[in-house]
Amino acid sequence: MTFLRDPNWSTAVQIVRRLRQAGYEAFFAGGCVRDWLMDSPPHDIDITTAATPDVVRSLFTHSLPVGQKFGVTLVIENGRPFEIATFRAESGYSDGRHPGQVQFTDARHDVLRRDFTINGLLFDPVREAVIDFVGGQEDLARRTIRAIGSPTERFAEDHLRMLRAVRFAARFGFAIDPDTFQAIQQSASRILRVSSERVRDELDGIFTGPAPDFGLRLLDQSGLLACTLPEIQRMKGVAQPPEVHPEGDVFQHTLKMLGLAQCSDTALAFSILLHDSGKALVAPRDAGQHFPRHAEIGAEVARTVCRRYRLANPLVNRIVSLVAQHHELDQARGMRPSRLKRILRQGHASQLLELHRLDCLGSHGNLANWEFCQQRLIEWPREVLDPPRLVTGDDLIGLGLQPGPLFRKILEAVEEAQLEEILKSREQALEFVRSQWRPPSAKE
Repeated sequence: MTFLRDPNWSTAVQIVRRLRQAGYEAFFAGGCVRDWLMDSPPHDIDITTAATPDVVRSLFTHSLPVGQKFGVTLVIENGRPFEIATFRAESGYSDGRHPGQVQFTDARHDVLRRDFTINGLLFDPVREAVIDFVGGQEDLARRTIRAIGSPTERFAEDHLRMLRAVRFAARFGFAIDPDTFQAIQQSASRILRVSSERVRDELDGIFTGPAPDFGLRLLDQSGLLACTLPEIQRMKGVAQPPEVHPEGDVFQHTLKMLGLAQCSDTALAFSILLHDSGKALVAPRDAGQHFPRHAEIGAEVARTVCRRYRLANPLVNRIVSLVAQHHELDQARGMRPSRLKRILRQGHASQLLELHRLDCLGSHGNLANWEFCQQRLIEWPREVLDPPRLVTGDDLIGLGLQPGPLFRKILEAVEEAQLEEILKSREQALEFVRSQWRPPSAKE
């Protein structure tokens, strides 16, 4: 297995050996075992043991009690952090997220408190043996996400596990066990009790993962979509003109775009998800004018969603801008060069171009405007897209003009002519200003 070559492997084995030598059972646990069995590099190696936190700290000089209530100790060995958790059983999940009571126990009961069978595997690195109390290896082979024990009880303990089931299924391309899926459907509304930050992280993992379209379908079928993203749920059944959108309604269009994207970029993923969210709020007026102002309205919907899930302000602004502008490049071939240059020089231009490309591929398939923009980016280097100003406010003062609101109008007009390549030098720009805006003393 490739995990034997993991750079953290030997250090983690040393930790387990030290715990064993002190007389305590210790194993690798959870996602790292799952990933290794799937021949995928693990992100972290977590260790679970019969040793209590006090014992762990006595055995390892560089250690911190990062989760003392839950028996978790952070150990630093060879400059690398490892979480070591004492075997525990949990109960009293009054808030649907955190246990009210924790008891130290044995390895089997520690596994039984976990979420899904594929995450309930232990690995003995000394004997190189998997310990499986819950049928996790069989579910890995069957490519199935199945709750440990009663799915209703597991989701009652921690409501976020419902979203985690969808994320794991989308990440690995697994099916969700029917009983587990039914329990999600019955408990979906409980997700509203979970903090927005926790929900956000799971949604981000779904939509930036390898199969965001599959994830969206599962969210819809499970009832979680209506609870977490009603703005997307209401796109279902919103018909579009078939000559432009042969793929179907707005929801189907969004699904198709997500399937084509498979991106790890949060801004782009959420822009795809929300770009047509305004259409559900705007009824077509007639055959010639479909969904008026839907990009503008969709930008406000996007802002609402982003604020609900407390995304960072720069990310919110980026997503809102992408949604607001997602239709602009539809007219790229007919645009004045100045306007197109302003669009293509934006900091999010590459994401806007990709959003436009996916929008086209997810509908009519015509990439002529995208190809036109790509060609212009080759022909227009940065100094052409965003050239140094030909004149400044000081120049305008030097011409005898008085500072005020007019300055902005003049500078924008000069830049417009510069981007249109009508003005190519400082001298031309100054003469342009003199001819259009003579100072009061120069007037006859």
